[in-house]
Amino acid sequence: MHPFRRLAVWEKAHELVLLLYPVTEGPMARRYPSLAHQLRRSAASIAANLAEGSGHPSQAQFNRYITMALASARESEYHLLLARDLGVLESREYAVFEARLGEISGMLIGLRKRVMQRIGTAPPSTARVDRTTKRG
Repeated sequence: MHPFRRLAVWEKAHELVLLLYPVTEGPMARRYPSLAHQLRRSAASIAANLAEGSGHPSQAQFNRYITMALASARESEYHLLLARDLGVLESREYAVFEARLGEISGMLIGLRKRVMQRIGTAPPSTARVDRTTKRG
C-alpha cells in the first residue's frame, strides 16, 4: 500500500481539480453543462485513481491505476481544448491548465516507469555494460 497524500503528483492533480471547479461554473456550466461535468469528472479522476490504486497491495495493481490516471489526464486535455474552442475557456486560462496537465502527465509517466522497474516489466533506465566480455 502507498500513502497517496505523499505523492507529489497526487497533490498536483488535487490542486488542478480545486482550480478547475470555479472555472467550470458560470458560462461553461450554463452553455455546456455536460462539458463542465466531464471536465470536472476527468480531472478529479486523475487524483482519484492514484488514491484508489494506492489502496491495492501490489505494485502491479498500483501501476494499473497510474495508467488509468494518465488516461484521465489525456481526457482532461481534450475537454480543455474543446472548452477553449467553444469559447467558454479563455486562451490564457487554457494555457495555464494545459501546462499543469502536461506537468502532471510527465510526473505520472515517471511514476509509472519507476513502478514498472520495481515489478520488473520495464528495462532499467540506463544501459548496463556487460563486463564479462574479454577483450582481444
